[in-house]
Amino acid sequence: MGKFRSIQGYTLLEILVVVVIVGILSAIAAPSWLEFLNRQKLNAGVDRIYWAMRSAQSNAKRDKITWQVSFREENSIVQWSVHPAESQIFIPDDLQWNNLNQDLEIYKDKNNKGVCETTLAQPTRSCPTIGPWRVQFNYKGNPNGQIGQITLTNKNSSKLQRCVYVSTLIGNLRNGKNHPKANGSKKYCY
Repeated sequence: MGKFRSIQGYTLLEILVVVVIVGILSAIAAPSWLEFLNRQKLNAGVDRIYWAMRSAQSNAKRDKITWQVSFREENSIVQWSVHPAESQIFIPDDLQWNNLNQDLEIYKDKNNKGVCETTLAQPTRSCPTIGPWRVQFNYKGNPNGQIGQITLTNKNSSKLQRCVYVSTLIGNLRNGKNHPKANGSKKYCY
C-alpha cells in the first residue's frame, strides 16, 4: 500500500498576482520615498551651513577679530569655508573648502515676485546671483551690516527650498523653509 503525499505550493498565477501587487505598491511609494530623501539631503545641507555660520560667529568672538564664512559653487557642487577675514579681499584664494551633497545647489534666480531668494554679500550685487557669497562676523559676533540669506534647493526638485538667515544686526541666525505665499519681503523661503 502506497501512501499518497499531498504536494502543496503556489501556482504560477498566484506568484504573478503577488509580484504585480508588490510592483504597484512600489510604484506608489517610490515618489514619496524619493521626496523624503531629497528633503533629508536639503535639511542636512542647511544644517551644515547654519553651523558654519555659528562657527564663524563664535570664532570671531573668541579671537576678537573678524571671521567669515564663504560659499561658492565649484563644478556644480556647493562649497563652504570658515576662515578669518582678510581686508580688501572678498574671498582669499588659499582656503580649505568643504563640499555639501552634490544634489544641492544655491538658489540663484529671482522668484516669481522678481526678488532674489539668496541675498548674502557677493562681489557684484546682481540678481540673478552668480556668487561667490560671504557673511562676516566682527569681534562682537555681529554681521558687519551684512544681513541676508542663503537659499538651498535640490537639483532634482527645485520646489523644495531651505534657507539660513542672518536676520538682525546683532547676529541672530535662523533657518527657514519655502512657503506657498510670499512674506512682506516678497520671499518664499522664510
